[in-house]
Amino acid sequence: MKPILLQGHERSITQIKYNREGDLLFTVAKDPSGEVLVNVKEHSRQINDIQLSRDMTMFVTASKDNTAKLFDSTTLEHQKTFRTERPVNSAALSPNYDHVVLGGGQEAMDVTTTSTRIGKFEARFFHLAFEEEFGRVKGHFGPINSVAFHPDGKSYSSGGEDGYVRIHYFDPQYFEFEFEA
Repeated sequence: MKPILLQGHERSITQIKYNREGDLLFTVAKDPSGEVLVNVKEHSRQINDIQLSRDMTMFVTASKDNTAKLFDSTTLEHQKTFRTERPVNSAALSPNYDHVVLGGGQEAMDVTTTSTRIGKFEARFFHLAFEEEFGRVKGHFGPINSVAFHPDGKSYSSGGEDGYVRIHYFDPQYFEFEFEA
């Protein structure tokens, strides 16, 4: 199999994802170069992560600008914004519910001088439609670098700067929870 080489980025590529049809690649890189078909400039700082919904109709980005943003995969139209007080390193969309989980926290280089309470090293759950936070899960001793829902939606995992991967299984109450607007 002969690979196809796509050139354009001058610095490291941190994420790459296909769209639903498989005819577009979404890339996140540390530079603004390359052949850009559409440049989504909704974030004011570096994008750390991009993850697609199960049906690939939406994607969520996580940024150092303290937000995660939801986009339509076809039109690239910005849909929702989830705001925090710290950089967001990763965001994932639930396969079963209108929920998004965010992971992040204070910058890793500042962690040695910060307590876990002040650093905000917790996973944060938001309602997708209402953009409201409804839960937090503590446990890491440094910034969370990656989050992912299990495909069955019964658990999620987080990986942190502390070197731990934490697998969290949802309590039955999570599946009974109804968000009141």
